[in-house]
Amino acid sequence: MAKSTGKKPNLLFVFADQLRAGSVGYTGEEAVMTPNIDRFAGDGTIYSNAISPLPVCGPYRGALLTGRTPISTGQVINDIALKTNEVSLAHCFKASGYDTAYIGKWHLDGPDRTAPVPPGPRRQGFEYWMGANFEHNYNRSYFTDNDGNLKVWQGWDADAQTTHTIDYLKTRDTENPFCLVLSWGPPHHPYRLVPQNYLDMYDPDAIEGRSNCPDVPREDLHGYYAQTTLLDDQFQRLLDALDEMGIRDDTIVVFTSDHGDMHGSHGLYKKQWPWSEASKVPFAIQYPASVPQGKTIDTPISAIDVMPTLLGLAGLPVPDRVEGVDLSSYLTGAKADAPESVLIMNPTPFSIGDPRGEDQYPDFKGKRFEYRGVITDCYTYVRTIDEPYMLYDNQADPYQLKNLIEESGLADERARLDALMLAHMAKIGDDFSPRDFYYEKFGIEFDHRGKVVDLVENIYNRAG
Repeated sequence: MAKSTGKKPNLLFVFADQLRAGSVGYTGEEAVMTPNIDRFAGDGTIYSNAISPLPVCGPYRGALLTGRTPISTGQVINDIALKTNEVSLAHCFKASGYDTAYIGKWHLDGPDRTAPVPPGPRRQGFEYWMGANFEHNYNRSYFTDNDGNLKVWQGWDADAQTTHTIDYLKTRDTENPFCLVLSWGPPHHPYRLVPQNYLDMYDPDAIEGRSNCPDVPREDLHGYYAQTTLLDDQFQRLLDALDEMGIRDDTIVVFTSDHGDMHGSHGLYKKQWPWSEASKVPFAIQYPASVPQGKTIDTPISAIDVMPTLLGLAGLPVPDRVEGVDLSSYLTGAKADAPESVLIMNPTPFSIGDPRGEDQYPDFKGKRFEYRGVITDCYTYVRTIDEPYMLYDNQADPYQLKNLIEESGLADERARLDALMLAHMAKIGDDFSPRDFYYEKFGIEFDHRGKVVDLVENIYNRAG
């Protein structure tokens, strides 16, 4: 481990959209080519149980930036703008003399995909800006530039965004340290929207599904893996740039994702589910001054823990309103024991796994599927609004093939996990209300297609 120089570290936080933990090479679960991410993870510290507290794009991003749960931020569903009275990661780093920058997908500015995100409070403390609210046309996607003008990335956007990130790093005034977030849109539907040379790296007929996948979506996975490998190359470009500039050792570098993708596991698709394919994400970090090399941490980390942990690593104060835990002392080895569980939730299920898109708000197998639960290094425990629903031993059963919720011999363990869940809920004032309660509380309305129709200006004017 390198010796600290006493300088404030830089931060480069890189995350993909919808990349599940089992779809990078270092997890050893699937034949995905990610040699650069694998090498980065092996040379740093891996969190093997990194969890998206609500496995949906917007709610994760709000939780990441604020260290607060979706129930607290109001982002219980996609397309809800993050209120401007929140205290973000960028606000905290900026207050400590950092230059702050955001490049790529934002998804925190309401339901309008292509509306410019103007300079000011809606950028949540990020001074330099090349961001898009959200767009999945990877060949020519929209973004808002630093001055608030709507523009288009030329070429495949993850490539262009990475190039711009490197240009920013090489041309910025180096007087201050930087806090830079790069948010890629892939590997996300449309999965096959990826340069042909990456598709050619995989044979779709040779792609095998996980053991919990009854019908393998080879066409989708072909593009998904190709997009992931392209991101792997882009990530290495970033690391090479840090090395070329001589700042790699002075920079906290994180690679992760916002949530996963079911891809047919358990007969389900897309996200928002509590199963590992949706809720578990890759998370690897390097910072030679403090973070050990070649270490794997099995205790879970939630997205709400990331902000306070990064602040802790940088030696910066954590806002009182943060609900996550500063895990920096556990990450560096200064403390031995971390909290044993994290909370997962879905207060407002939407389009819940129906690949046909016929019903935006269905019940799940005759049951309401609002859920709360906890994940530990061993178990996933979930209950619906009506009853305990799932209990998996993730160590003995990593593909979650056997639901142990009815096992009489696990009654004590089930009660213990339920108590952990209730303690998390009590901390944030969560009484497990039904879905419509949150729609009313946060003023969320939908059109006939089930799409959020609230206006950005109304969302921002709402009391926090």
